[in-house]
Amino acid sequence: MRMPPFNPYFGVVIGVFAVSTSAVLVKLANGAPASIIANYRLLFAVLIMSPIILLYYRHEFKRIQKKDWILAMFAGIFLAFHFIFWFESLNYTSVASSVVLVTLQPIFAFLGTYLFFHERFTPGAVISMIIALFGSLIISWGDFQISGIALFGDILALLGAMTITGYFLIGQNMRRRFSLMTYTYVVYGISSITLIIYNVGFGYSFVGYPTSYWWIFIALAIVPTFLGHTMFNWALKWLSTSTISMAIVFEPIGATLLAYIILDETVTWSQWLGGTIVLFGLFLFIMSTTKKRKVTISH
Repeated sequence: MRMPPFNPYFGVVIGVFAVSTSAVLVKLANGAPASIIANYRLLFAVLIMSPIILLYYRHEFKRIQKKDWILAMFAGIFLAFHFIFWFESLNYTSVASSVVLVTLQPIFAFLGTYLFFHERFTPGAVISMIIALFGSLIISWGDFQISGIALFGDILALLGAMTITGYFLIGQNMRRRFSLMTYTYVVYGISSITLIIYNVGFGYSFVGYPTSYWWIFIALAIVPTFLGHTMFNWALKWLSTSTISMAIVFEPIGATLLAYIILDETVTWSQWLGGTIVLFGLFLFIMSTTKKRKVTISH
């Protein structure tokens, strides 16, 4: 195998930092509706990808069949609502709570594969899921003691984890037969259209936001979407899927630190305790369910 241009572990560190910026960037643009922020993140990502797709991947579109378009449509809808729920949750709860709860996605994904693909649980997977879910209950209980609004944000974050699971489960069949770039481009495009329809339906304005917000929208398309997503998938050529999966679990830590530095958010005892338990449970879960499968990053 050809040697990488630089250490792939360094690439993973860059990827973790990149995806950790997502929640903070959304918080900085909280004057815009969550669905508008999501819309521009995906729309700008599609615009940036378009020249690459036209030059190197347009031949793959000839192989996309009707069933593929149907799968992509549902995957795009789930992705759109993942961003709506998750970004909206950041209006009600802290970055620490929101990102930790969204990171429970691997557990929802495994439950989905059990229900739809009859993938069997190992004892270690069951124990680790119970640990992670117990941690999420501690976070939610602590937020409920602070205010019911924070608990509502936690529920939205969990809905964000569930909807991104739907995106992965529906799209995995199509993903096996097309390049990552083509699949991502199609789904992002459909998700953008879904969000445009959603925003028009609710009467949200597409213009009139401060200049700083437009830079945030562009940053969301570039930093967590491309630097995070691309770096993880690039590193998979040299590192195992389990290594990448473990690294992604550090996203809540990075996001919480950035929120403390940039947004002056403090972390409560329930968030420290519950977050630690959730991350420990996720580590155990990934170790007990390690398989050679592609990791896709949404944040």
